[in-house]
Amino acid sequence: MIRGVKIVSIPVSNQDVALQFYTEKIGFKVATDQPFGPGQRWIELLIPGAETSLALFTPPGQENRIGGFQPLTFWCDDVFATAKLLQSKGVELTAEPKKEMWGTMAKFKDPDGNEFVFSSR
Repeated sequence: MIRGVKIVSIPVSNQDVALQFYTEKIGFKVATDQPFGPGQRWIELLIPGAETSLALFTPPGQENRIGGFQPLTFWCDDVFATAKLLQSKGVELTAEPKKEMWGTMAKFKDPDGNEFVFSSR
């Protein structure tokens, strides 16, 4: 049986810029950074305390997936505190923290224009 999600790919146009953003501003840790075929690298990031990892990788021919809303939601303990911390590091919020019937959420954007929700668990 399937037991979880191992890796989620984030489509990026420049792996160096994305790596700097996700490690320095978002706080993820590098698990793997190695060559992966011609002209690409396999960059896998760990979210501290989580089992799922992220790959900063765009398969050839899938460049149209870069930018826009991505079907991935991150969770955090305190959306308001996380939003404040991200903003202090220069991360652009595309939606300020807001309480909804189902919980609290906000959105941020990465350097490629990929937009993600982060919410309370």
